[in-house]
Amino acid sequence: MNPASPRSMFANVATLGRRDLRDALSSRWFLLYTMAFAALGLCVSFVSASSAGGSGLAGFGRTSAGLINLVLLVVPLMALTAGAGGIAGERERGMLAYLLAQPISRWELLAGKYAALATALAMSICVGFGISAVVMALRQPNADASGLLSMVGLTILLALAMLSIGVFIGVCCRRAAVATGVAVFVWLMLVFATDLGLMTGTMAMRLSIETLFGLAVASPLQAFKMWSLQNVDASLDVLGPAGLYAQLEFGHSLQLLFAGVLIAWIVIPLLFAGFVFNRRSPL
Repeated sequence: MNPASPRSMFANVATLGRRDLRDALSSRWFLLYTMAFAALGLCVSFVSASSAGGSGLAGFGRTSAGLINLVLLVVPLMALTAGAGGIAGERERGMLAYLLAQPISRWELLAGKYAALATALAMSICVGFGISAVVMALRQPNADASGLLSMVGLTILLALAMLSIGVFIGVCCRRAAVATGVAVFVWLMLVFATDLGLMTGTMAMRLSIETLFGLAVASPLQAFKMWSLQNVDASLDVLGPAGLYAQLEFGHSLQLLFAGVLIAWIVIPLLFAGFVFNRRSPL
């Protein structure tokens, strides 16, 4: 059989992506996550303003700094569970075998699924941030929105990285419930155990500052946190010795390092997912 042309491959991915995007946008997780993210974002804005001694909504820059922790908590959970339930859910419903019986490759199916979920997550993030931005613009028309726009882009990058990990989990699990459970466990490990592990390791094993920074920046969540803090003009000193070392050692090349880490977390798990998916039964 002749290999498919790039045009037909793109058409197959686009067709599958439109189907999965419609399903994602009509699903309850999309609506609930979007509403929850928007509501929490507004709450963080009010809290940021109150802690600064003001009233109402904080400015764009202050709100962006306040939203970092919210993004680190909510967005990885959104992306991991969405990615884990994609392929595993199709397999459990029996749709995966039906789709693979069509004239499409497994890579095309995986790419279409990933593109659809990535688009749905990006839309959810933009809507969540957009509601906060509109309200802030109405309250403070002269506020600078560059910090918030930068935060949106970095949040989408983090979501894509977490989505890749979720898709890898989904192709390794046969049941959607198992895949979701593994995704939640990975979320807990990334969000909570990473910081605690670095703190414990530093105190117990007396890690050097170079090793501590290397372990910290290898995490997509830590890379996102450092990059976001740098973009809102906050000093990385707040992260302790690792942040101070990063500023002194890498200077202006820090953003390239953070971008490389996040792109690696997008590409590598997705490649592993395709490798496993090509060798597993659709049943």
